[in-house]
Amino acid sequence: MKNVLLSADSAISVFAVPDEAADNLERYCSEFCCHWLYKSPDAAKYRVKMGNLIGAHYNEKDFIAYLNRHVCSEQSALITTLTGVYCEDELPEEYAGLPHFNF
Repeated sequence: MKNVLLSADSAISVFAVPDEAADNLERYCSEFCCHWLYKSPDAAKYRVKMGNLIGAHYNEKDFIAYLNRHVCSEQSALITTLTGVYCEDELPEEYAGLPHFNF
């Protein structure tokens, strides 16, 4: 397990995820938010009608639930939410350099 930083235009959180997901974080996150959310029957609860369009309402915790239920056998977990930290420039030194994805 490796630590990664995830956010959804909100405070950055630290999660422990399987090594494969951490090493390829952008690919895993993009698969979730650009494909799975719109195509999988399992993602129907995230789809919302926005006028004449269908959008998706989700956050970083939903991505972790997706990893845990549909992708990885090793379970990911929240380590901490960095209160008041919204961009990489504000990261405490111990988290600088970790892979980061903002949804």
